[in-house]
Amino acid sequence: MQSEQINYIPVFMQLVLAVGFVVGMIIISGKLGPKRLSENKDKNFECGIESVGNARIPFSVKYFIVAILFVLFDVEVIFLYPWAVNFKDLGVEGMIKMVIFMMLLLVGFFYIIKKKALEWE
Repeated sequence: MQSEQINYIPVFMQLVLAVGFVVGMIIISGKLGPKRLSENKDKNFECGIESVGNARIPFSVKYFIVAILFVLFDVEVIFLYPWAVNFKDLGVEGMIKMVIFMMLLLVGFFYIIKKKALEWE
């Protein structure tokens, strides 16, 4: 057990060295770098376009619902890859479990279609 932990000392030393270098460079550049503050430099800047209006405009909740549903169903599709790779090894039991999984996924999909969560207005 002791010899296995000793093998990680070079990794730990490299991590400390890398973090120390980054922190050191940030501190040194902050101390030695130029400090020319002006009203023009302190303005908000977005892609070369002058900022106009309030940045706190409310978005429609539909936008967030569609984004969350996309992530949800995208993650569900990710679960299909390990099943597809091990399809032959899982046999009939794996097929039954995947059919149940897909049925639950379809029930959720039909539910959001029924609630019209994917319709833009």
